[in-house]
Amino acid sequence: MREATRQPQTGGAAMAPLGEADMGDVVTFVADRALYAVPVGRVQEILDLRPVAVMPNAPDHLLGIIDLRGANIPVVDLRRLLGRETGEDTAQTRILVVVVEHGGGRVVIGVKTDRVIEVTQLDEGRVRPLAEAELLRWSGSAIAGIGRLKGDVVSVLDLDRLFERVDLPQLPAAA
Repeated sequence: MREATRQPQTGGAAMAPLGEADMGDVVTFVADRALYAVPVGRVQEILDLRPVAVMPNAPDHLLGIIDLRGANIPVVDLRRLLGRETGEDTAQTRILVVVVEHGGGRVVIGVKTDRVIEVTQLDEGRVRPLAEAELLRWSGSAIAGIGRLKGDVVSVLDLDRLFERVDLPQLPAAA
């Protein structure tokens, strides 16, 4: 996979909450040694790390804004958003440009990850809910389900729920 500016074909389809369900192609990536995935239809492109214009008084997870062909795109640090410690940027750090349903509209957001792995299908093409979450008194609301990739656990993120409670800069909605 060519990571720098790969542009997966998008349908921009909304991601419904999952029971045990078939999952099409996903983009897999790492944040703080954990493996995550999002449906490829939600990813507009994958960017090399680039300078981010810092915004005054921004919350900790909001790194700032990047210019993407004339559009202002807010960039969030996935580690911070998930309550993890900030990591050092490396040559493998990437920004996933994703579409999120937020505040009654569609918003394009950059999500900084430690490394993008590949566009692939999960083992058996299936995602299962984390049924034990309620028993453990843990709200995994940002997790759409759990899959496997080459035997490793993959948390499939529900981007809409992940950004539900996030204050995003007031920018024009995505078309």
